[in-house]
Amino acid sequence: MAQRLSRVAHLDQGRIALQGELGAGKTTLVRHLLRALGVQGPIKSPTYAVLEQHQADAAHGGFEILHFDCYRFEDPQEWDDAGFRELWDGPGLKLCEWPQKVPGLVASADWLVNIGFVSAEQREVRITAQSPLGQAWLQALQEGGEA
Repeated sequence: MAQRLSRVAHLDQGRIALQGELGAGKTTLVRHLLRALGVQGPIKSPTYAVLEQHQADAAHGGFEILHFDCYRFEDPQEWDDAGFRELWDGPGLKLCEWPQKVPGLVASADWLVNIGFVSAEQREVRITAQSPLGQAWLQALQEGGEA
């Protein structure tokens, strides 16, 4: 999935919200996507830093990728206080784990990805397209091509 997603059109303008229980695989999915976009070096979970910044390689357009993790937020105002709303609405690919901690963030995503446990070794991934861009991505993945 990550390889195919890395080839869809306008990924550099997208917002993806990832929900699921602790340990369901949100960060693992992000890591696979970042590797598919040519990101080199360590890819850390932003749980403690809240935000990790990356760059897609030149073959994928060299765009900025922002990986947020709101798990530690105790007050939704922390999102605005940190200036993240402007980043979320700005250019580049935005990925956010635990978006439900920030009201309105889920609704503003192009994709809502829910990851659930089927067993210790297996996950169920449900993708909901929430915008025309998200719908184009989903259609491209279902067709196995590029949007």
